[in-house]
Amino acid sequence: MPRRTPLVIGHRGAPGYRPEHSRSSYALALAMGVDAVEPDVVLTRDGVLVVRHENEISGTTDVAHRPEFADRRTSKTIDGTEHVGWFTEDFSWAELSTLRCRERLPHLRATSASFDDAQPVLRLRDVLDLVRVASLEQGREIGVVLEIKHATYFHSLGFDVPAIVAAELAAAGWADGALPLTIESFESTVLLRVREHGVVGTWIYLLEASGRPFDLVAALGKASAPTYKRTASPEGLDEIAGLVDGISVDKKVILAPDRLGRVTGPSPIVTDAHARGLRVFTWTCRPENAFLAGQFRSKAGDAALGDWQGEWGVIRDAGVDGVFVDHADLGVAFFGAG
Repeated sequence: MPRRTPLVIGHRGAPGYRPEHSRSSYALALAMGVDAVEPDVVLTRDGVLVVRHENEISGTTDVAHRPEFADRRTSKTIDGTEHVGWFTEDFSWAELSTLRCRERLPHLRATSASFDDAQPVLRLRDVLDLVRVASLEQGREIGVVLEIKHATYFHSLGFDVPAIVAAELAAAGWADGALPLTIESFESTVLLRVREHGVVGTWIYLLEASGRPFDLVAALGKASAPTYKRTASPEGLDEIAGLVDGISVDKKVILAPDRLGRVTGPSPIVTDAHARGLRVFTWTCRPENAFLAGQFRSKAGDAALGDWQGEWGVIRDAGVDGVFVDHADLGVAFFGAG
């Protein structure tokens, strides 16, 4: 089966319907026909790559309700921001595997929250194996878009993140280019170092709409580190062309809202990147009013679906190469229709 353009990527599985990064979230996204799924990885105390959006896990697991782990609650500064809660690096994999997944946004996704406390936390290896099996069963090529989280922070704790990621991909049979692997991060340095380990894949640099990458802040100081906005400029794209295969941007960069929040896009970012041989992904296409630009929201409340087709149409017409979606069925139907 030919791969569609743009690629439809199940963002943390299908978290519009199931708790993010749970087995059922990934299984549902795969059944709904996504081209790839996106696991985020962080580390346990004993160096196991686990699939969580953040290393602070109080909002996505039942850890806060587990009395045996009450004394693990603490505060930490991650990438310059203070967080309070429970952190994966303070647990062994054996301990973390006893936790159960929970819906991160229960006020918006009550149906997903009904699946709380039923599924264990997954390792990266679990997701890689799940995708391989689904590819064989469905007779089509399904990819993995692996996001490496907080590499500089974990390096400060003594973890060789690139080596750990490369070894796990090799052990799972995902490092040699036989399967469609994309690796992404908000830190370009970890992408380059994983590639130095011989991993074959597509390399995507994640860009926030504002701020600076923490790896470069740590290395150069805040005053000298380039902003994400500069990297997304024509001059910045010139500098990263050839170092990475593409960029992945906050959808706001493409929608280009004005001061009143009205969409003025698509912005030239996709055209600029394509002119330099770079692919462009965007995140995250969500249909609920809470996530839509103001002009596309209905009056039915934050959890109701608005005119998501209107907003997504601007993104599709920009010519992006990949889109991250929370509702896999809607993403496949909409972006595959063209």
